Amino acid sequence: MTERGTLLGGRYELDQVIGRGGMAEVWRARDTRLQRDVAVKRLRLDLASDPTFQARFRREAQASAGLNHPNIVAVYDTGEEKDASSDVMVPYIIMELIEGVTLREVLRGGRKIVPEKALEFTAGVLDALAYSHRAGIIHRDIKPANVMFTPPGTVKVMDFGIARAVADTSATMTQTAAVIGTAQYLSPEQARGEKVDNRSDLYAVGCLLYELLVSEPPFKGDSPVSVAYQHVREIPVRPSERDPEINSDMDAIVMKALSKDPKDRYQDASEFRDDILRALDNQPVAAAIPPSAEAPTQVIASDPITTTARRAAFPAAVAGGAAAAGAGGLAHAAGNNNGNPGNLPEDIEDGELEEEKSGRGPVIAIAVLGGLLVVGLIVAVFLLMNDGPGEPAPTESPSVTASQTPEAVMVAIPTNLIGMEQADAEAALRELDLNPVVEISEAVATEDNDGTVEATDPPGGDEIEEGSDVTLFVYEFEEPETVAVPNGLVGMTQGEAEAALRAVGLVPDVRNVDGTEANAGTVESTEPGSGEEVEPGGTVVVNVYTYEAPANISIPDVAGMAQQDAIDALEAAGVEPGDIETTQANPANESPSHSEGDVVSMSPTGSVAPGGTVTLTIATGQSPVPTLTGSTVERAEQDAEAAGFTIDVEVVSTDEHPAGVVFEQNPRAGATWSRSQPITVEVAEAP
Repeated sequence: MTERGTLLGGRYELDQVIGRGGMAEVWRARDTRLQRDVAVKRLRLDLASDPTFQARFRREAQASAGLNHPNIVAVYDTGEEKDASSDVMVPYIIMELIEGVTLREVLRGGRKIVPEKALEFTAGVLDALAYSHRAGIIHRDIKPANVMFTPPGTVKVMDFGIARAVADTSATMTQTAAVIGTAQYLSPEQARGEKVDNRSDLYAVGCLLYELLVSEPPFKGDSPVSVAYQHVREIPVRPSERDPEINSDMDAIVMKALSKDPKDRYQDASEFRDDILRALDNQPVAAAIPPSAEAPTQVIASDPITTTARRAAFPAAVAGGAAAAGAGGLAHAAGNNNGNPGNLPEDIEDGELEEEKSGRGPVIAIAVLGGLLVVGLIVAVFLLMNDGPGEPAPTESPSVTASQTPEAVMVAIPTNLIGMEQADAEAALRELDLNPVVEISEAVATEDNDGTVEATDPPGGDEIEEGSDVTLFVYEFEEPETVAVPNGLVGMTQGEAEAALRAVGLVPDVRNVDGTEANAGTVESTEPGSGEEVEPGGTVVVNVYTYEAPANISIPDVAGMAQQDAIDALEAAGVEPGDIETTQANPANESPSHSEGDVVSMSPTGSVAPGGTVTLTIATGQSPVPTLTGSTVERAEQDAEAAGFTIDVEVVSTDEHPAGVVFEQNPRAGATWSRSQPITVEVAEAP
């Protein structure tokens, strides 16, 4: 049995079952390579060795994989994986995971769909079919259960399980002894066993639009045979006669799509869609109600199979083929042990008469019921195609009368079984003369839902014969002896990791470790680590990176200090030595009060970010030499002192210069000179 956590193809980790069918189950899974959620459709193990089901499964993958369109559920990958318990290779399809509801669920929810929304839904379906038809693929099973509506408002067509390439559609119902499609959405040509084309899909879309507009299909009956008969012979009541909100343009669109003759319908999906868009835009539509739709509704005889001549005219070869189909299913139910699940015709699909089943028992039931219905449907179709007086029956032909096949009593499965206690659900089914069959659900069970119904097969609302089996999938919770710490916790956010631990019954104990701005809030490690076993309710230490941006460092004002004293003061305040830089001051800007090596200025002031640089501007002790020549000695001393200099006076005996006046200086005026060195001036001696 497939278990949660199973890895397919080395990358797809199965999480939980989200759907079951007659031949497959669908899992929510995680693509560990691309880190995205996907849906995995996996052939049931008991069918994986059967060539017929393998072929059907491959056909669905091939039909869907080539279709890349926003209104079609995408197929990402296919493969097969050996089942460990049986060594059987089980094929699977990796698909887009769609969050939403089917139109079938919307209709059964009891909410009225406004006509404009019904048209918009249908336009989305037609977009998908226009694309698939251009690719040469006919869906053949358009119905509300195969159309999903996502929260963003996108329509998604799914389940190409019985789709065929146009080139393959020459196989008719009569040739295969099988009904293709669901009876309420079956085109007249499908019911008659004739070749189908893209217009058969458009008829089914017409049925879908009819049901979206008025909340019920165009034809209903006690059995698929009676519904198929109506598709061939009867004109449906116009939607506007059932709902006054439906206007004449909508009537025209629906009735054209439901024309009995394919030539009278829309000829392609784009034409159908364009008419819908015109109706939504309040423009005149191209469709007109076909003349046949103006005729009064025909009444079906209570038993159309009454004429001995018609019975006798039924071809023996066709009857034999149909009987063989039914007999094949019965033989398997009786214990056919050759490993083949009955002689099911390839084209009998698990979606024909009801939603897909799960469990081996329901598959056998479908085979038996399908065989019997095929016999009845082919007989009815043959009679429809031969409506005139029949030939007298050969005396050796056996006579079959309606009284030999009494009409079955149909019962609707309750819709409130989900969430009900197992015993209550069984009692509710027995009150309706239905036979409950209990299977353990593979969905995740908890103490809260233990013993309650997770799903039914067939689903609630479906009508089946009295005495039929209804499978109840029941949650079964088992208290584990130990619980494995989930995989993948490292790197998760704290919230994700806590949720993952609580989901398996473990208690997170969060502790902080130093991190960086980049990894803050993510899990660094767990104790115990992933995969290790812990007692239920045990504690798992979750080490989470934390990061706080450090505060700025306050720094003192070191201007005027000696260089080394300033550096010592900054380091004492917390500035790293490598973050202190020095630069020489411009002598022209130095104050005479600054000695060589003093700090003239600093940048920044007040504070600095950790790791930030503090730049000190250091005095050179030099200044430009002032002009002293022409001044008296007293004035020269004053000017030199103002510039930070001292002077040495040399008295020279000369009559060329006035006595007491400086006539020469060294260094010359304007030169840069250390203020620690005197300026030499020469002064003429007084007489």
